[in-house]
Amino acid sequence: MTVKHDNILGTIGNTPVIRINKLAPSHVNLYVKSEAFNPMGSVKDRLALGVIEDAERNGTLKPGQTVVEATSGNTGIGLAMVCAQKGYPLVVTMAESFSVERRRLMRFLGAKVVLTPAPQKGSGMLAKAMELAETHGWFLARQFENDANADMHSNTTAPEILSAFEGEQLDYWVTGYGTGGTLKGVARVLRAQSPKTRVVVCEPEDAPLLGSGERQATVAAGQAPISHSAFKPHPMQGWTPDFISKLTEDAVDDNLIDDLCAIPGAEAIKMSQELARQEGIFVGISGGGTFAGALQIAAKAPEGSNILCMLADTGERYLSTPLFADIEAEMNEGEIAISESTPGFQF
Repeated sequence: MTVKHDNILGTIGNTPVIRINKLAPSHVNLYVKSEAFNPMGSVKDRLALGVIEDAERNGTLKPGQTVVEATSGNTGIGLAMVCAQKGYPLVVTMAESFSVERRRLMRFLGAKVVLTPAPQKGSGMLAKAMELAETHGWFLARQFENDANADMHSNTTAPEILSAFEGEQLDYWVTGYGTGGTLKGVARVLRAQSPKTRVVVCEPEDAPLLGSGERQATVAAGQAPISHSAFKPHPMQGWTPDFISKLTEDAVDDNLIDDLCAIPGAEAIKMSQELARQEGIFVGISGGGTFAGALQIAAKAPEGSNILCMLADTGERYLSTPLFADIEAEMNEGEIAISESTPGFQF
């Protein structure tokens, strides 16, 4: 049945859970929750709507006020959609190392994009957003610490997962983390309503912030976080900035994490490609990384286990990244041979 919506925001959420057939070990049931089905193609559409509507309700966001946020791209794209529909100007700060597709998408949706130097990493772009908000009186979305982020996942993502597995046991839920909103918001609901579900968190092998056991250095209120000593650059855009977010720390402190998986960057890229070529599921590098973690869990899980893996976004905003490095725009030798295998339509 086709559903009519009052505007694009009504299409956020209710993303599908899809069985993996070719790539999954035969002794388990492996599923993915594909957040690419959100209108702007990522899980961050949920965050964007949740943060803006919470700020509208509590009066911290005034009509016509400019919204500002630091983002690796997906949150900015989601905010650009929400702000366009609701009539808020949006300014995004983003490190120049992130893919050009992301900044072009945000500008296409009407946002202003302020680039920050790559060596300053995620903490640098956040510091710039905080400075702009303070100077101009703009509303700072604060995705890394805003409880409205986690609350949106508790109110939408988690119930969707529980509904999909109603009447059966979900044994493992596998996710990455960036802001920590999905992790905290879903994991606390699973703890309460599906306590046997093990929460598995994936992070880059090159930036094992949680795996290091080192806490995030504290800073004074209103200051940007300090870069974590375990951070090194990695290809999983949207995963693991150079600091542990407040929401992720909450998940650690509340004992919501059962297992950690460290994922090599090359493996994340490989599994993104394998999902596309063997399952027809198109995801970005972080999705490939999370799926690689799910396969680690699946390999050692008991017979008949049900495993759900979060796939955060679409692969389309990675065209200029290493994910597409081997994909040519022109015909390769095999394609030329196919063309020349028939006599007609020679160019």
